[in-house]
Amino acid sequence: MNKAVLEGLLFVVGEDGLTLDQIEDVLEIGEEESHNLIMELKKDYEDDSRGLRIDFLGNRFKLTTKFEHKKYYQKLIENPETNTLSQAALETLAIIAYNEPITRVQVDAIRGVGSTSIIRKLVAKGFIKESGRSDIPGRPILYETTNEFLDYFGLSSVEDLPNIEDIIETSPEEVDDNTDLYTSRYEEVEES
Repeated sequence: MNKAVLEGLLFVVGEDGLTLDQIEDVLEIGEEESHNLIMELKKDYEDDSRGLRIDFLGNRFKLTTKFEHKKYYQKLIENPETNTLSQAALETLAIIAYNEPITRVQVDAIRGVGSTSIIRKLVAKGFIKESGRSDIPGRPILYETTNEFLDYFGLSSVEDLPNIEDIIETSPEEVDDNTDLYTSRYEEVEES
C-alpha cells in the first residue's frame, strides 16, 4: 500500500518533487524503508509499458516523462486542436507576465488555486520558462514569459502589455467582445 501512496504523492506534488525526509515523514517510515520503497517504485517505472519514470533532480524525487517518448509529446503540443489556452492557462500566463519573475507558489497565492499542472503545460508550450531560483527559503523556481509568448500575442515586449491600472479602472460597460486578453470583466465591490 505504501508504494501506491508514494506514487500518488509524487503525482500530487508534481514538479516540486519529494525529498527522502518528506517520504519518511508522510508515510511514517524509516530512512531505509523509504529509500527501498522509492527504488522499488522507480524500478516499476523502468518497464517499457510505462510512460513515466522517477528521476532524482534537485535533491528530490520527481515523476517525469520518458525521454524516448518526446516526439509524441511534441506532436500533441503542436496539434492545433490541443494548442488552445484554457481560461486557467490564460489567467496564469497573465499573472506571470505582469509579475515576472515569479514562483509557482506566488502564482498560486494570486490565483487562489494550485497552478502546478498549468505551469507545466505553459512550459511545454514554450510560453514560459524557468529563469532561475528565488532567494527565499527552499529556493523555488522562478518563471518568466518567453519570446514565443510575445509572438503568440503579437507583442514586441512585456512592456506592450496593457497598463494594469487601466484594466482595473475599466468598468464592465466599457468592455466589449473585442477587449484584449488581459482586461478583466469584473470589478471589486465595496463592502457596505
